[in-house]
Amino acid sequence: MKVLAAGDIHGDSLLVKKLAKKAEKENVELVILCGDLTADEKVEGIIGPFLKVNKKVILVPGNHESIATADFLAELYGIKNIHGYSVKYKDIGFFGCSASNIGINQLTEKEIFDLLKTGFDHIKSLKRRVMITHTPPSGTKMENFSKKFLGNENLVVASQGVEKAIKEFKPDILLCSHLHEAEGIEEKIGNTRVINVGKEGKIIDI
Repeated sequence: MKVLAAGDIHGDSLLVKKLAKKAEKENVELVILCGDLTADEKVEGIIGPFLKVNKKVILVPGNHESIATADFLAELYGIKNIHGYSVKYKDIGFFGCSASNIGINQLTEKEIFDLLKTGFDHIKSLKRRVMITHTPPSGTKMENFSKKFLGNENLVVASQGVEKAIKEFKPDILLCSHLHEAEGIEEKIGNTRVINVGKEGKIIDI
């Protein structure tokens, strides 16, 4: 399955149109949105362009939109918000949560792990599993890169709950965003391929 994954759109409708054209040109089967999609809860032009080119969409919220906003988008456009849930396409299971441990909708690391476990439990029998979060796991190159880039460790927040979930559930791939400076960085935790997809998006064969 070929997918387009992106995050940190922050309400940029022109960027969404660009991503939708990319999804159409590359003939992807699924668009995955890794949170921070809206700007001040404004949702116009964030999902529609993907549907106009007949793409399935799944998402998780980030720290810039509430779970209620993500649910509203899912209901309005008939797409899937997999925050604490999972979906199956072909023989691939997708599960996720926002993993946002900062902001007004922040979760504890235990809540993050438990939400990921809830989603994972429904697709764990499938041969291929993809985890989707907004916040990257702690202890990664992308976390360290962002800390060095910004020169302030307190500005960089990754998730221990996501790191624990990777080590216990061993998904094939983790797609995330959140750390803008680390966009495009790809690394491995065990056998899990971890990709910070960023706002420009990444085409991935699963």
